Amino acid sequence: MKPALWSRLDMIARCITPFGLTVLLVLINVLPLQVPGLSRIMPLFPLMSIYLWAVHHPNLMPTYAVFFIGFLQDTLIGTPIGVHIITYLMVYGTVVWQRRFLVGKPFAVIWVGFSLVAAGATIANWLLVSLYYLILIKPEALVFQYLLSLGAFPLLSWLFMRWQLAFLSELGH
Repeated sequence: MKPALWSRLDMIARCITPFGLTVLLVLINVLPLQVPGLSRIMPLFPLMSIYLWAVHHPNLMPTYAVFFIGFLQDTLIGTPIGVHIITYLMVYGTVVWQRRFLVGKPFAVIWVGFSLVAAGATIANWLLVSLYYLILIKPEALVFQYLLSLGAFPLLSWLFMRWQLAFLSELGH
């Protein structure tokens, strides 16, 4: 093979890693970890990933990828199809729309932005599922999931920033 082909394959691999990492986080979210009730309060890892990529590299996480991730999440965890699709697309659209206020800001601003977006996504999920089943779902598990997500966000953010520096810095914004 020619070096140009290897170079193109390398570039393609780098460009699809945000999507691949987010799919991996969806799969981690649905792993049966044998801890009673953990699946109901598992941190919102895919949401964190979509948020971070929308802030730092929206060109590498296109809308159709976000749609597919939401579809995959709905399919694997058994929520009504469309709940995570709608939520993730709303988050992605909001973050891309407000991206100019987030890019280049200190981590605390990024974290506060995530806390607001995750709160909106959690409420949207709760409303969509409650509307689908025509009953009010008890929000306690969602509150714990939200709080665990806020606590896990700095670690995932740090890992993704390291990933960007190591593999995506030459791709630009």
